[in-house]
Amino acid sequence: MKNEKFRVAKEQPDIMERTYAFALSIVRLCQQLDKKPGVNGILALQLLRSGTSIGVNVEEAQAGQSKADFSSKISIALKEARETRYWLRLIGD
Repeated sequence: MKNEKFRVAKEQPDIMERTYAFALSIVRLCQQLDKKPGVNGILALQLLRSGTSIGVNVEEAQAGQSKADFSSKISIALKEARETRYWLRLIGD
Protein backbone atom coordinates (compact mmCIF):
# COMPACT_ATOMS: atom_id res chain seq x y z
CA MET A 1 0.00 0.00 0.00
CA LYS A 2 2.78 2.42 0.87
CA ASN A 3 4.54 1.75 -2.42
CA GLU A 4 1.35 2.52 -4.36
CA LYS A 5 1.16 5.96 -2.78
CA PHE A 6 4.79 6.58 -3.64
CA ARG A 7 4.27 5.56 -7.26
CA VAL A 8 1.26 7.84 -7.59
CA ALA A 9 3.28 10.72 -6.18
CA LYS A 10 6.13 10.01 -8.60
CA GLU A 11 3.71 10.03 -11.54
CA GLN A 12 2.64 13.58 -10.68
CA PRO A 13 4.43 16.36 -12.58
CA ASP A 14 7.27 17.99 -10.69
CA ILE A 15 6.43 21.21 -8.82
CA MET A 16 8.82 23.16 -11.04
CA GLU A 17 7.11 21.83 -14.16
CA ARG A 18 3.67 22.63 -12.76
CA THR A 19 4.55 26.18 -11.74
CA TYR A 20 6.17 26.77 -15.14
CA ALA A 21 3.05 25.51 -16.93
CA PHE A 22 0.92 27.71 -14.67
CA ALA A 23 3.07 30.76 -15.45
CA LEU A 24 2.73 30.03 -19.16
CA SER A 25 -1.06 29.91 -18.79
CA ILE A 26 -0.97 33.20 -16.91
CA VAL A 27 1.11 34.82 -19.66
CA ARG A 28 -1.38 33.66 -22.29
CA LEU A 29 -4.35 34.89 -20.26
CA CYS A 30 -2.70 38.27 -19.72
CA GLN A 31 -2.03 38.61 -23.44
CA GLN A 32 -5.75 38.18 -24.05
CA LEU A 33 -6.71 40.58 -21.26
CA ASP A 34 -4.28 43.18 -22.56
CA LYS A 35 -6.11 43.28 -25.90
CA LYS A 36 -9.19 44.67 -24.18
CA PRO A 37 -9.26 48.38 -23.32
CA GLY A 38 -9.72 49.76 -19.84
CA VAL A 39 -8.97 48.23 -16.48
CA ASN A 40 -8.16 44.80 -17.94
CA GLY A 41 -4.61 45.87 -18.81
CA ILE A 42 -3.93 47.06 -15.27
CA LEU A 43 -5.29 43.87 -13.75
CA ALA A 44 -3.38 41.80 -16.30
CA LEU A 45 -0.11 43.40 -15.21
CA GLN A 46 -0.77 42.62 -11.54
CA LEU A 47 -1.75 39.06 -12.43
CA LEU A 48 1.31 38.64 -14.63
CA ARG A 49 3.65 39.73 -11.86
CA SER A 50 2.24 37.50 -9.16
CA GLY A 51 1.41 34.52 -11.39
CA THR A 52 4.89 34.23 -12.84
CA SER A 53 6.60 34.92 -9.52
CA ILE A 54 5.34 31.64 -8.04
CA GLY A 55 7.55 29.51 -10.26
CA VAL A 56 10.53 31.82 -9.90
CA ASN A 57 10.46 31.45 -6.14
CA VAL A 58 10.03 27.67 -6.34
CA GLU A 59 13.05 27.53 -8.65
CA GLU A 60 15.08 29.70 -6.29
CA ALA A 61 14.06 27.52 -3.34
CA GLN A 62 15.60 24.50 -5.06
CA ALA A 63 18.98 26.22 -4.78
CA GLY A 64 18.44 27.37 -1.21
CA GLN A 65 21.60 27.61 0.86
CA SER A 66 19.88 26.24 3.93
CA LYS A 67 16.59 24.78 5.08
CA ALA A 68 15.63 28.24 6.32
CA ASP A 69 16.40 29.76 2.90
CA PHE A 70 14.37 27.03 1.18
CA SER A 71 11.46 27.59 3.56
CA SER A 72 11.57 31.34 3.03
CA LYS A 73 11.42 31.04 -0.77
CA ILE A 74 8.60 28.48 -0.64
CA SER A 75 6.68 30.79 1.72
CA ILE A 76 7.07 33.64 -0.75
CA ALA A 77 5.80 31.36 -3.54
CA LEU A 78 2.73 30.58 -1.41
CA LYS A 79 2.07 34.28 -0.82
CA GLU A 80 2.34 34.94 -4.55
CA ALA A 81 -0.05 32.06 -5.24
CA ARG A 82 -2.59 33.56 -2.85
CA GLU A 83 -2.22 36.97 -4.50
CA THR A 84 -2.66 35.37 -7.92
CA ARG A 85 -5.82 33.66 -6.73
CA TYR A 86 -7.13 37.06 -5.65
CA TRP A 87 -6.44 38.64 -9.07
CA LEU A 88 -8.02 35.68 -10.88
CA ARG A 89 -11.15 35.95 -8.73
CA LEU A 90 -11.37 39.68 -9.33
CA ILE A 91 -10.92 39.31 -13.09
CA GLY A 92 -13.42 36.45 -13.17
CA ASP A 93 -16.07 38.45 -11.34
